[in-house]
Amino acid sequence: MPSIHPPIGRIGYVLKRYPRFSETFIVNEILAHEAVGQEIDIFALRPADEAHYQDILGRVRASVTHLKDRFCGPDPVWDRMIRARDLVPGAWDALAQIDGIASGQDVAQALELAIAIRARGITHLHAHFGTVAASVTRLAAAMADVSWSFTAHAKDIYHQYETPQHLDLKLQDADVTITVSDYNLAYLQKTHDVGKLVRIYNGLDLTRFQYAPPRMEATEILAVGRLVEKKGFHILVEAIKLMVEAGHTPSCTIIGSGEERDDLAAQITNSRLGEYVRLEGPRPQSEVIEAMRGAAVLACPCVIGADGNRDGLPTVLVEAMALGLPVVSTNVVGIPELVRDRKTGLIVPDGDPQALADALVSMAQDPALRASLSKAARNLIEAEYDVTVSASALRCLWAEAIARQSNTKRSAA
Repeated sequence: MPSIHPPIGRIGYVLKRYPRFSETFIVNEILAHEAVGQEIDIFALRPADEAHYQDILGRVRASVTHLKDRFCGPDPVWDRMIRARDLVPGAWDALAQIDGIASGQDVAQALELAIAIRARGITHLHAHFGTVAASVTRLAAAMADVSWSFTAHAKDIYHQYETPQHLDLKLQDADVTITVSDYNLAYLQKTHDVGKLVRIYNGLDLTRFQYAPPRMEATEILAVGRLVEKKGFHILVEAIKLMVEAGHTPSCTIIGSGEERDDLAAQITNSRLGEYVRLEGPRPQSEVIEAMRGAAVLACPCVIGADGNRDGLPTVLVEAMALGLPVVSTNVVGIPELVRDRKTGLIVPDGDPQALADALVSMAQDPALRASLSKAARNLIEAEYDVTVSASALRCLWAEAIARQSNTKRSAA
């Protein structure tokens, strides 16, 4: 077991929304920091828009500050500028150097965040996703003269946004950028002018995901995730149809909610698959874990969306593999780093329902394959996806960034 980096100062996490039902990887990370005594403050830039919340949220001790995100006229921004004049003198210089990419809303929230940084003694800011959270973090860190970093995932890297997100500028300005797969790292290095860029996999609390060999009598095909195009659940439904037409009697449960629910329900009805496929809606993580323990295989048929959106490395795959549930997924972005074909799972081409159907049938009919994939998958998770280790690596990078910032200040004094 590698040595664990100790707590460092006080860290501010900047997130677009908190909590988000689908972003358990952020909660896992925060909990891992808190487990070693790391002080965390969470700042949310937009109201939470979730109807359901994960049960692990109650374990987070960090305070959550929802920064005001709606302003009427210039007065609220001006009020923040007046407050910053005495509390954050560097804000004036930072504002004078704005390069035209920040909106008025970003500036107002950055001012409020910079004031909180000074008041709470925060020594480093970390954002998740290279969009608005990184925009506000970048500006607030410059105003308060602290170091900053962000984690780039997938949508923020590959999605074609109507409004430019200036990812190049953030990659250059951040003290360090983290991304969650080697695929992402290679892509960013090839397509952007990057500064310090490091790959750290999204980790999992393995004490909550105890391994058990796959149940040989299980038959259920399970899928878990937001009902959006990039998850590829429409491909899964088509694969189930092909299995039925070939004489099989599959049973498939899809857990999750999202904008594609009505389309999926219509697809199931039109294909006469009502007795084979069930849309269960969202479930708390404890119920998802229970469903995984009873299933035969997890189907994660990710695709690249029409707008370029795609999954980087779905947390649900890490969870299933940690528990011992065999998985079938696709060759999208960083997934093959985790699901290594016929070693830790089965990989099929994205958007290919026949290949997906064949893989699901193979998994169901070959108990020896399921057992070998299950054990190898758990070994990989223990070696590379332990959140204790990934959070420690993140703290190490923060400590280096804080030290460089301190050295710069001493040199300038």
